[in-house]
Amino acid sequence: MLDFFDEPGHKNHCIQKLSKMRRTSVLGTLLIANLLMATRLSLTFSRSIPPLLLTRTSCSISNLKQFPKSHPCPLWSSSFSFCLHRLHKSTSPLRASSFSSSPFMAASSPNGVIEDNPLLQNFDFPPFDVVEPKHVRPGIRALLGELERELEDLERNVEPSWPKLVEPLEKIVDRLSVVWGMVNHLKAVKDSSELRSAIEDVQAEKVKFQLRLGQSQPIYNAFKAIRESPDWQTLSDARKRIVESQIKEAVLNGVSLEDDKRESFNKIEQELEKLSQKFGENVLDATKKFEKLITDKKEIEGLPATALGLAAQSAVTKGHENATAENGPWVITLDAPSFIAVMQHARNRSLREEIYRAYVSRASTGDLDNTEIINQILKLRLEKAKLLNYNNYAEVSMATKMATVDKAEELLEKLRRASWDPAVKDIEDLKEFSKSQDALEASDLTHWDITFWSERLRESKYDINEEELRPFFSLPKVMDGLFKLANSLFGIEIEPADGVAPVWNNDVKFFRVKDSSGSPIAYFYFDPYSRPAEKRQGAWMDEVFARSRVLSRDGTSARLPVAHMVCNQTPPVGNKPSLMTFREVETVFHEFGHALQHMLTKQDEGLVAGIRGIEWDAVELPSQFMENWCYHRETLMGIAKHFETGESLPEEVYLKLVAARTFRAGSLSLRQLKFASLDLELHTKYVPGGPESIYDVDRRVSEKTQVIPPLPEDRFLCSFSHIFAGGYAAGYYSYKWAEVLSADAFSAFEDVGLDNDTAVKETGHRFRETILALGGGKEPLDVFVQFRGREPTPDALLRHNGLLPVAAL
Repeated sequence: MLDFFDEPGHKNHCIQKLSKMRRTSVLGTLLIANLLMATRLSLTFSRSIPPLLLTRTSCSISNLKQFPKSHPCPLWSSSFSFCLHRLHKSTSPLRASSFSSSPFMAASSPNGVIEDNPLLQNFDFPPFDVVEPKHVRPGIRALLGELERELEDLERNVEPSWPKLVEPLEKIVDRLSVVWGMVNHLKAVKDSSELRSAIEDVQAEKVKFQLRLGQSQPIYNAFKAIRESPDWQTLSDARKRIVESQIKEAVLNGVSLEDDKRESFNKIEQELEKLSQKFGENVLDATKKFEKLITDKKEIEGLPATALGLAAQSAVTKGHENATAENGPWVITLDAPSFIAVMQHARNRSLREEIYRAYVSRASTGDLDNTEIINQILKLRLEKAKLLNYNNYAEVSMATKMATVDKAEELLEKLRRASWDPAVKDIEDLKEFSKSQDALEASDLTHWDITFWSERLRESKYDINEEELRPFFSLPKVMDGLFKLANSLFGIEIEPADGVAPVWNNDVKFFRVKDSSGSPIAYFYFDPYSRPAEKRQGAWMDEVFARSRVLSRDGTSARLPVAHMVCNQTPPVGNKPSLMTFREVETVFHEFGHALQHMLTKQDEGLVAGIRGIEWDAVELPSQFMENWCYHRETLMGIAKHFETGESLPEEVYLKLVAARTFRAGSLSLRQLKFASLDLELHTKYVPGGPESIYDVDRRVSEKTQVIPPLPEDRFLCSFSHIFAGGYAAGYYSYKWAEVLSADAFSAFEDVGLDNDTAVKETGHRFRETILALGGGKEPLDVFVQFRGREPTPDALLRHNGLLPVAAL
């Protein structure tokens, strides 16, 4: 995911999803934590994701952060937090993974006895229900001590062969990935000051080990020897990709640097890790800190019943025990469901202004001010690039992506030209419409008016009220329809498996994925609801365990993949189920697309299975592809059933939803293009400490990408987690890059006829066997050509967005 609010691209998913980039390097894989975090806010904005732990922070491979993503709606951002960080160890059809006993598990550490530490026990699925902050320090330190010994042993005995190099290396990576992945995941969904403190205390030690691993000269030399051996040509494509990636990532991790430069490099990595974590914590704390108590219902006139119910629930949690949706009091927060409801529906313009200003100034003042953190991050990234002999950090980021800086800028400019005139027309339409409604602000529409009047115009133009549609999109029905679609397209069955694996919250559901023969092939957790007090904003997909031959329990069948799917949608209110906006439906489909690529992989080489090893700017293909099915008649009508009466969504409403798909497409496209352009500008041309401030750069980029310039006091950069606390640094353009791929992929289904069931199933099978099955074992362009029969073009994207005629001029 971050869009309008939260991170630029909310609807444009992330993780935080998912992360995205799956660096195949050992360190990359190890460090990848939170790669696909897609955070999607629901309104009209975009998406996002996080950075590599250690290996280049543009992909959150080594760090456990979060990521962003993109969509034609600036108010919904999607941060994906691709969590490639867990490889895990051994699994059977029912056992996702488990650790084998090891000497360190029975030892004690200076911080306490660890015999009963759940982080270090044998388990089939992570014991999320019993891990506490007190387990983190002794558990991580004991684990690092054991892994250090294993690494030393590997280096002493390393040989340039798969069994003597890659397999033991993957096992080391897996051990840390799983344990640290558990801790990091809990921080994202069950945050507390105690957990933060514990992680902070051991983080430097973990990063030190990751650097030690990523800079191992014996391992680096062994990989080079494999590439130079006579047997090189006999290796599979997947194994060649792994070797090439390990060598490239080792160089990017500083393996070739002289001792003094390597020391400087390592200090930079340690500091970047701390700064990125602090950035994310400040955003979360600033979001939680704001609350507005309202006692007069006139002040929140226009808010729908669901928003009033949520505001009353928030008031109850703040100590107003007798709060009700009808009579209040109500508490407005900056959490996505609350914030978006105000921006879309509050008739009180002063309230909209207050909430908007609070949102775009988050983490920009006082103890939570991220301004200096941003300056330090950009300064250190540039220093890191120079140490590696690159001109700027964007070149470092692009070293493991499909695009180059020039190609990315070329695509963004082409899309900007296609979007500008439609965006100007969007604003003119809003001004005319608000004037026709005798709005006092008609002649002076500004930021806190755009979303409100856009929603009114959409209602008028298409007779669609998103709040009135909520009863037709209950979460249980949406998930049933999503699983039915997966069965139809990909031949899989998904069934509840609650109770099989421990969960971190009672709202979390667990599912089993089976193939056509009924055999389990994967599992996933689903955590759907917003919990502002403890859960990070956005929506994301994370990896728990990856498919792996090396980590097989029985020595024959590969270990099965396990995923997280995390959203932040409106929770159930009273006796009603969670009733979703259409945007929240899109978000679920999006994150499920990431999960499918992780779970349906047929790649047995763990370092390139699923989303691992896929270039960052291609990893959003399956997620954005799945969003298209929200507009498919049979799919949508199958899930759109009134939760009380069971009646189907009226046909005319479906047609209006489809027609409204391109509503304000120019504006929504420009918003994502602003985020992407600003990201590249900061990581290519910006000089930290120079004559321009980061806010000067923001304003300059906005002149070309925003019809209405940002407020002088706008500080959205201080909450741009996608690039400062996630894996999208110099990579936010990936949303648009992958959107080209995903739209073109979906057009393959359009070409055969979406009402031709046989042809759709055949095309779905081909999609599964290529895009979803091959993982990072093959170049993404080759995978796409294998599916589509040709290279991608942007025509389908422009057509879907209603921008093709403009682009043709």
